[in-house]
Amino acid sequence: MENEPFYIDKVILHRLVMDLKNPFQTSFGTFSTKDFFIVEAVDGNENSGYGESVAFPVPWYTEETVATTEHVIKDFLLPLLFKEPIRHPDEISSRFSVIRRNNMAKAAVEGAVWDLYAKRQGMSLATALGGEKHRVESGVSIGIQPSVSKLLAVMEHHLEEGYKRIKLKIKPGIDVAVIREVRHHFPDVQLMADANSAYTVQDVDILKQLDEFGLTMIEQPLGHDDIYEHSILQSQLETPICLDESINSLTDARAAVELGSCRVINLKIGRVGGLSETKKIHDFCREKNIPVWCGGMLEAGVGRAHNIAIASLPQFMYPGDISASDRYWHRDIITPPVMLQNGEIAIKDTPGIGHDIDWEALETNRIERQVHRRQ
Repeated sequence: MENEPFYIDKVILHRLVMDLKNPFQTSFGTFSTKDFFIVEAVDGNENSGYGESVAFPVPWYTEETVATTEHVIKDFLLPLLFKEPIRHPDEISSRFSVIRRNNMAKAAVEGAVWDLYAKRQGMSLATALGGEKHRVESGVSIGIQPSVSKLLAVMEHHLEEGYKRIKLKIKPGIDVAVIREVRHHFPDVQLMADANSAYTVQDVDILKQLDEFGLTMIEQPLGHDDIYEHSILQSQLETPICLDESINSLTDARAAVELGSCRVINLKIGRVGGLSETKKIHDFCREKNIPVWCGGMLEAGVGRAHNIAIASLPQFMYPGDISASDRYWHRDIITPPVMLQNGEIAIKDTPGIGHDIDWEALETNRIERQVHRRQ
């Protein structure tokens, strides 16, 4: 079926609500459940590919929500998807370009097409994307804890599990003293701090204090839509700044690198609008010698499998927020679940995302099922 054009004949939207094993707290909110869509794209031979939406119910992280994702997919993206046959998933991002932003909605649909395409080609999603690695290193993101002693205990647990990097959420008042205590107990661990835009450029003196702790990076300290002020801050810090929310496209990445706003970029498939755009940013960063790494959005198994595939590309140089399934879920919706071994996750070589849907688990957590057909 190599590059044989194919239509998407129907798309099934499975809406799920899953309970997290433990609440996850950041500077912009606390999450105890995940409300999301699994997008199932089906071709004329009843082959299915799967994508996952990552927007939250409230527009804390970006302007998108679960409700806007549903609206944009149903009313705008699916008519464009059904309109013409597809030769390659890279066509989807240009087809969707007439719709402004709504990157998470676009990525959920495009991801399903990428999985279907890889299956039709008989290759893994990682191979279809140009991945070179056989295993990816895994880090863990730890939300704000009720006490430093609790944080240290959580860190100890995850380090014993084998995770190779720890990311700590910080915000004003929960920053320098906490990191100092962590460094005292764990002097050698690969450690980074994630501020989720909780600071302003006037907080430079606080952020400069973090230089003494040998952090791998400080992620998104300033405004979610800022590139310029990060360039001012980066010029005053020894610690590399990593941009997350500010990078929504290849254009943003170019601006950030040219201005010196960061020395690392976090890539999230949903935030930038899909796997094709993620790969473009990766390729640009490789050309400019800027390391990238794969961030997480509390994904269930389908989204997690997409993250593993993209992290197989060579410029992903730091352990990603790609935890094992049992980090967040009592039972994931894929089989086999994502497993951690010696701090790494093996990349499946079976077609597509390399995991089957655990339909019993999916249906247990499903609250709605919609079928949309090509007319």
